[in-house]
Amino acid sequence: MIIYNVTTNIDDSVHDEWLSWMKDIHIPAMLATKKFVEAKMCKVVVKEEMGGTTYSVQYRSIDRPTLESYYTEHAENMRLQGERLFPNKFVSFRTELEVISEQES
Repeated sequence: MIIYNVTTNIDDSVHDEWLSWMKDIHIPAMLATKKFVEAKMCKVVVKEEMGGTTYSVQYRSIDRPTLESYYTEHAENMRLQGERLFPNKFVSFRTELEVISEQES
């Protein structure tokens, strides 16, 4: 299992609109690519010096080849959608996490 993590700091001036877009449009569109089996959106609770609000969205992909196919088939278009709607209002960075083990109580 690979987690594709996108961390975004969003400007307060478009926060509510962006959050609705993420939950109602963008995350469902990411899942509709069939490259991810689930998505979890979390608010980062540490106050940012730069202002705004930071979120992490973790998309779970079954394996590296599936994630690589997302990159080649969908990533550019998905990124451009946010840039068009919220130009210069957010900064994002992406990380990949390999799940080593999972435990539940």
